[in-house]
Amino acid sequence: MVMRRPPFDRELAPELEAIRAWLPPTVTLDMIEAGRRTDGPFPPPTNEELACGGRFEVEERTVPGPPGAPEVPLLICRPTTATEPRPIVYTIHGGGMVAGSHRLGIPLDWAEELDLVVVSVEYRLAPEHPHPAPVEDCYAGLLWTAEHAKEIGGDADRVILAGGSAGGGLTAAVALLARDRNGPQAIGQVLMCPMLDDRNDTPSAHQMAGVGVWDRTSNETGWGALLGEARGGADVSPYAAPARADDLSGLPPAFIDVGSAETFRDEDVAYASRIWQAGGIAELHVWPGGFHGFDGMVPQAALSRDAKAARLRWLRRLLGE
Repeated sequence: MVMRRPPFDRELAPELEAIRAWLPPTVTLDMIEAGRRTDGPFPPPTNEELACGGRFEVEERTVPGPPGAPEVPLLICRPTTATEPRPIVYTIHGGGMVAGSHRLGIPLDWAEELDLVVVSVEYRLAPEHPHPAPVEDCYAGLLWTAEHAKEIGGDADRVILAGGSAGGGLTAAVALLARDRNGPQAIGQVLMCPMLDDRNDTPSAHQMAGVGVWDRTSNETGWGALLGEARGGADVSPYAAPARADDLSGLPPAFIDVGSAETFRDEDVAYASRIWQAGGIAELHVWPGGFHGFDGMVPQAALSRDAKAARLRWLRRLLGE
């Protein structure tokens, strides 16, 4: 049977041709170096831009990394007008495990609306630094953030984990690590189109081969860089690929969203279902016709605005604000 793919949203589809010029659907290992360049259409924001006209104080720190490993860089944005400790969003950037930095995807729109402290972590990238380096860096940054919350204007009892794409997968993995190590307990986790399953064999992975953003071959590239020959095998850690976890109970409430026209759709839907089956809390959105990362690349589209609004509403409910 021929597997047809779902259509792209009619407002998003015309933008894909322009996106292909700098981000082709298929990413291979030899393209990683070029993918790490910062001179594309979405350059990382400067400290001045992150400050939003004085709305935030921006600080860069390096904090202790995992045992025996280098220090971990953090980028901290805190509201300048806050008079009491504010909730913290601990955010982990995307980039397929092989690219990106802690200046990518910082949710300042959430921070502005809800007076949040944002802490963005920079982790070592694969293939130079395979698993467990990335997730252990992210966990080390979370430990420091929880221990020094008051120092950065934050509330250690109101930490939210967040990330998109590879960062979404790492966010889910950090939530698992924190549960299993009795570490900092977040009050929520925001998983935006998360990269969760190294097996890369769902119907949506096959449907989107060669089209859209981050297809099945790209996914093989990212997981292969992180896991090497272990990718797809029997012994992959859930802290590398959270879909491998046997037990999804005892996790923070989750917001999970994904496009219907992207590789990660089915693994993300399955992850939400398994949280419910384990007695947990998850809110799931599958955005019709959305390709991977659509809301960041085409922010003016109606679907993108809806996706952003849904996340903000969930955060308001979570925080009771």
